[in-house]
Amino acid sequence: MLDDFLVRAALAGLGTAVAAGLLGCFVVWRRMAYFGDATAHAAILGVALALAFDITIFAGVGLIALTMALLITAMASGRESVDTQLGVLAHSALALGLVTVTLIPGQRIDLDAYLFGDVLTVTRTDLAVIWIGAAIIGLVLWHQWAAMLIATLNPDLAHAAKINPRKQQLIITLLLAAVVAVAMKVVGALLITALLIIPAAAARRYARTPEQMAVFAVGIGGLSALGGIRVALMLDTPVGPTIICVAAAIFAVSTITDQLRRIGA
Repeated sequence: MLDDFLVRAALAGLGTAVAAGLLGCFVVWRRMAYFGDATAHAAILGVALALAFDITIFAGVGLIALTMALLITAMASGRESVDTQLGVLAHSALALGLVTVTLIPGQRIDLDAYLFGDVLTVTRTDLAVIWIGAAIIGLVLWHQWAAMLIATLNPDLAHAAKINPRKQQLIITLLLAAVVAVAMKVVGALLITALLIIPAAAARRYARTPEQMAVFAVGIGGLSALGGIRVALMLDTPVGPTIICVAAAIFAVSTITDQLRRIGA
C-alpha cells in the first residue's frame, strides 16, 4: 500500500498534523509564533549543511533547527527585545541559507521544494522519520503536559509548585526544532509556523479545556492536510500552500461561527 505516492503523502500530512497540532497549542498560548519563524527559516541553512556534507536532509535540518532553538533560548535574556532578536535571527538565517544552498557545487536544487514543501515525493524513509518524530513529540508532551501547562498559564504558580518555567520553555523550543525537521518535507520552511498556529487558533474557538484544544488542533491539522492534498490535485496547485489555505479557510469558518454564536447569545 505504501507504494502509492498518494497514500504516503496522506500519511505524511497526518503525521505532521499530529506533531504540529499538539505543539501548536503551546505556541499560541505562549505567543511564540516568531520563535517558530526563526527556527523554521533556519531550516534552509540545514538543507545546505546536509548537501555540503552528504548527510540526510532530516539530519541537517534537525541539527540547525536545534542549534537555532538553543541560541534563541540563550539570547532571551539579552538587552535587545525578544522580537528584535528573533527578527534578526529569522531573516539572517533564511538569507544565509538561500545563499549557501546556491553556492554548493555540483548540486541541482529545487528551492521551491524546501521553501514550500513537496509532500508528493515523500519516501518510505521520510514517512518513518515523520511518524517517529511525531511520536517522540507526543510522548514528551504527554509526560510534561501538566508542568508545561502550569508554566504557560501561571509562572508564579509554577514556581510555587517547584516547576522551572525556563526549563519548560526550553523543552518547547527544542520540540519546535523537532517539528521543523518533521514538517519541512510537507509544507516547507516558509509555511511551518502557519501549520503550527492556524489549526490551534481555530481549535481554540471550539475547545473548553486545553486538552480538547490539543485534540481539536490535531483534527483540524489532519483535515487541512488531507483536504489540501485533495484540492491541490484537483486544481493543480502547490500542495504545501494549498494545505495552509485549507487550514486558513477552516479558521475563517470558526471565526465566523464564533461571532454568530456571540451575537445569538
